[in-house]
Amino acid sequence: MSIILGIDPGSRITGYGVIKQTGNTFSYLGSGCIRVQGDDLAPRLNQIYKGVSEIICQFQPQFFAIEQVFMAKNPDSALKLGQARGAAIVAATNAELPVAEYSARQIKQSVVGKGSAEKSQVQHMVSYLLKLTATPQADAADALAVALCHGHTNQSLLKLAGQASKTVRGRLRK
Repeated sequence: MSIILGIDPGSRITGYGVIKQTGNTFSYLGSGCIRVQGDDLAPRLNQIYKGVSEIICQFQPQFFAIEQVFMAKNPDSALKLGQARGAAIVAATNAELPVAEYSARQIKQSVVGKGSAEKSQVQHMVSYLLKLTATPQADAADALAVALCHGHTNQSLLKLAGQASKTVRGRLRK
């Protein structure tokens, strides 16, 4: 059993999603948004750091996964997003959590099956996969998708490692 914290970073709204993975089964533990206040960036980054730290204390995850920065049309927005990611990552590393990073395309591919999926498709699939009774807010759904992506990636790697252990020089053992 593993608890995975997924983060969808933002300089104004940072989504978080926490799931439990038991073998091939995923279950919902919690999700929401850290909504920061103020106009100055430094205090907002501190709010993100503190918010992620509180979530880590509350749920005690073993894994931390976060969406990578994508190059937006506005370079200033991309820089702020990178700094928000950094604040969240520092909270994770202070808690000695391993950090995994995934592109938006990887996350959508993992959850929806299509790397160019719309936000509404991600929300729908997250609700379906986690058997939620209500559709989570977009940022929280994106964070849950990050956590699911990490869980699926770990499953695939463990499966490959298991197959590799059954081989000798690339051939199945007899």
